[in-house]
Formats: sequence, C-alpha cells, structure tokens
Amino acid sequence: MSPGRKYARKGWQGTMKILIDTNVIIDYLVDRMPFADHAERLLELCRSGEIDGFITASAVTDIYYVVRKAAGRQKTLEAILTLCSVLDIADVGKADILGAMELDMTDYEDALAAQCASRIKADCIVTRNTADFVNSPVPAKDPAAFLTQFD
Repeated sequence: MSPGRKYARKGWQGTMKILIDTNVIIDYLVDRMPFADHAERLLELCRSGEIDGFITASAVTDIYYVVRKAAGRQKTLEAILTLCSVLDIADVGKADILGAMELDMTDYEDALAAQCASRIKADCIVTRNTADFVNSPVPAKDPAAFLTQFD
C-alpha cells in the first residue's frame, strides 16, 4: 500500500470493503436522478482506491438485462467492462446459494447478496433498499448516508 493512501476509517489498517447493490449501479449507468450523483461519487471512491467496492457475479447479469434496454447491447457491455476495472466481483458459489436460503430475508436475491457480503467480510452493503436488508448479517446503508463519512 502506498504511503499516501487514504484510509476510509481512522485507525483502521486497510480500506473499507463494501458490497454495492445492483440498484445503485443501475442508478449510475442509466442516470436515474437524483440517485445517480450518489452512485457516481461512490464509484469514484472505489476507482481512487479509498474504498474496495464489490458487486456479486449474479448482479452482472441483472445489470446487463436492465441497462441494455436503455443503452443498447454494445454500450452496456462497455459499461460492464468499465465496472470490472473499478470494482471487484464477488463470485457466487453453491455455499452462497445454500446459505442465502437460511437467512431470514424475504427476497432471495437480496439474501444472496447479503450472504456474499458476509463471506467476503464486507463492512456494509450500500443499497437504496435498506429495509430489504434488515435481517442481513452485514449492515446496509443508503448511498447518501454512507457517503457522509467522506465529506
């Protein structure tokens, strides 16, 4: 780690690790206002190395499906390529699929994201749907609330 690298939390010996929910990425890619500005700031923090951002491998197909309708196939593939240069991908394996079934969460897709976030030891999940993650093993924060610590 370079000597000048900023830390996301004082006294912590590493960067904060977050899992970014699909809705936040889509906000940025399709410019959903007013949410896109927070998503852009979040991705900039990931790009700069101030935080380590992850999305799940299963989120990539959801992102492709939604964004392709708005931007077309080629632009969507280019956007995913760019995302892969900025964010890490949390793989989804059999243990995650089975573990998500054990979580007390009504939406299975959210449970799978929570399970992956727990496995990668994420500090939080950044999502606009925090209510869906009430029973998540990893706390969820709204993008605007999460970003206040970087102001």
